[in-house]
Amino acid sequence: MASNISPLKNAFACAVLFLLSASKYACGCYKSIISFGDSLADTGNLLYLESTSSNEKPPSGFLPYGETFFHHPTGRFSDGRLIIDFIAQDMGLPFVPPFHGEGNVSRRNYRKGVNFAVGGSTALEDSFFAKIGVKIPYANVSLAAQLSWFKEFLSTICHKPSKCKKFLQTSLVLMGEIGGNDYNHAFFGGKNEEVALFIPQVVKAIGVTIEELIKLGATTLIVPGNFPIGCSSYYLTYFERYKGKYNRDPNTGCISWLNMFSEYHNSLLQMELERIRQIHAHTTIIYADYDNAAMSIYLSLDKYGFTKGTLTACCGGEGPFNVSLTVHCGASGSTTCEDPSKYVS
Repeated sequence: MASNISPLKNAFACAVLFLLSASKYACGCYKSIISFGDSLADTGNLLYLESTSSNEKPPSGFLPYGETFFHHPTGRFSDGRLIIDFIAQDMGLPFVPPFHGEGNVSRRNYRKGVNFAVGGSTALEDSFFAKIGVKIPYANVSLAAQLSWFKEFLSTICHKPSKCKKFLQTSLVLMGEIGGNDYNHAFFGGKNEEVALFIPQVVKAIGVTIEELIKLGATTLIVPGNFPIGCSSYYLTYFERYKGKYNRDPNTGCISWLNMFSEYHNSLLQMELERIRQIHAHTTIIYADYDNAAMSIYLSLDKYGFTKGTLTACCGGEGPFNVSLTVHCGASGSTTCEDPSKYVS
C-alpha cells in the first residue's frame, strides 16, 4: 500500500542516504541499484505482467497514478516518484527500470539497475496463503519468484561467477519494503487472530533471501522495516466496523495495536539482520527505519506541509477517510483531491 506523496518519500530517501554516507562505502562506489519488494518499490513490473497475462491493467496503470511527476501512469503506485526513485536520483543513477518489459532480457540495458519488485507481492510463497485460506490478488510474484528472476537476470549479463560477484559488489541492493502484503492480505481476509503468528516466518523468508544474495556476491543491502499500518487510511476504514473496540492514539488518530504489530515485525526483522551481520561481517546491512520516519511526519504535519492531515486519503471514495473498500483509486466511482502534496496518503 504505497503512499502517494513525493515529499514524504523524499524524507525517507534522505534518511536512507544519510545512513549510506555513514557506512564504509561512498555513494559514488555504487554503479547500479538492484531492487526487490512490493508496490512501495514497483516501477512497472505489475503493470506489464497484468497487461500481458490478463489484458487488464492494475490500478497503477490509470490516472491519477503518475500525474504529478511523470504526467502519465508508469506502474508506480504513486502520483509521483517512489523512495527508490529519490535514492537513484540522489546517487546520480537513472530511474531503476522494471525487470519485466518488452523485448528480450539480454537486449535491455540493466547495467545501472534493475527492479524486481511487484505490487501486491509477499515475502511468503503462494502455497502458504493457500494453506491458511487467504486469497492473494497476484500469483507467482512472491519474494522467492523475484529471487528466481534475479538469477535468470544474472545468467544473461555475466557468464562467470567472478564477474557476477564484481557486478554485485558495486551494486546497492534494496530489499523491500517486503512483508507488508503478507499481513494486508491476511488481515483483509479476516485472519486477524492468526496474523501475528506468522510474523517470524515472514522475517525468516526475508533473511533467507538476503543470505542467498550475499552468497551470490551482494555486499551492501538496505532493508526497510514496515510502516505504521495503524495510520493507513485503508486500515482505518476497514476496522471502522469495530469502532470503539480498538484504541486510537490521541496524538495521531492511528490504531494503536496495529502500530504495535508493525513494531513487532520491525523488531524481529532487526534481530534477523543482526544475526546475518554476525555471520557475514564483510557485508554492510542497513536497516531503514520507515516506521519512525513516518511517525515523525505524522506528529509534525505542518512542518512538512501536509495541511490535509495524515488519515484522509487523497484518492479514494467515501467515508471519514475517503477510502472505498471496493473501488480502487483511479477506477470509475473514485474521487481525487485537487492537490495531493497536502496529503500523506
